[in-house]
Amino acid sequence: MRSLLMLNMCDQDNGFVVDFFGSIPEGFVAKTLSLTSPKDASRLSLVCSVFRSAAEWDAVWESFLPKDYQKIVAQAVEDGGCSLRFGSKKELYLWLCDHPLIIDGGNKSFSLDKQTGKKCYMLAARDLSIVWGDTPRYWRWISLPESRFTEVAELVSVCWFEVHGRISTSMLSPNTLYVAYIVFKSTSETYGFEYQPAEVSIGISGLESQTQTVFLDPEGEPRRRHPVVPRRRMGMYRRGRVAYPIMNQNMIAPVAKSASSNGPRQREDGWMEIELGEYYIKGGEEGELEMSMTEVKGGNWKGGLVIQGIEIRPKPCKT
Repeated sequence: MRSLLMLNMCDQDNGFVVDFFGSIPEGFVAKTLSLTSPKDASRLSLVCSVFRSAAEWDAVWESFLPKDYQKIVAQAVEDGGCSLRFGSKKELYLWLCDHPLIIDGGNKSFSLDKQTGKKCYMLAARDLSIVWGDTPRYWRWISLPESRFTEVAELVSVCWFEVHGRISTSMLSPNTLYVAYIVFKSTSETYGFEYQPAEVSIGISGLESQTQTVFLDPEGEPRRRHPVVPRRRMGMYRRGRVAYPIMNQNMIAPVAKSASSNGPRQREDGWMEIELGEYYIKGGEEGELEMSMTEVKGGNWKGGLVIQGIEIRPKPCKT
């Protein structure tokens, strides 16, 4: 972009201005900008007034929107009864980047990556396969005002933790490297994840997947070196005296030395997330992308997590 700015030369001594871009038709500039990216188009709008005006054209921002965006927006309007009206395609684009649309009967959300225009989805907890998820003794379905979905899953108490999510590759942007994250809250009542890492994986359903280990507890690795006796509790919102198995350090399976120390990260919306892995979606690829998180080897009881869903978004480009 610096070289483009230098082409707008000015000879102040002779009072002569060479406006190289001023003579280029605005429509030609708009067509050129549409072949770049949203990030580049915004940068190039600083070159001169012709570029700035061309960067506002609907044709430019229409090219950055997914080909099926009208169908997706119409589905959100039909499901949610909302009305979406914008003065330009640029306004619509920026709105979709910052305001996820609830689609698929409330089971998914859709948004755009601001820098690339690639599709982003979050699968609601109700759209996931959670082992024992329909058994109130182990999981409860509650509403939280800070969630984008009407329900989230609260882990009451289990010794077998297993969550899976699937999405068709045809819904995602082709030729894009995606990263999947489980989105959750860890409260003061969370327990049982301090001693044993969870196993996460991603891949096309029915084929080989990429697997790694993560700690849901940010201090899981140091705590593992000095474990205490874990106890079974009754979740965040229920208290009472219950019988739980007596456990000791010998009952906690040792962690392999190759285990990753990947841990949760804070999101801007106040939730936490842990990466499940990444997968490159090829053009024309058919199948279901499956993501999972399990902790079934330790045998200890665990509870207190609140799961909002699994988010799939493009991996940020290094600049």
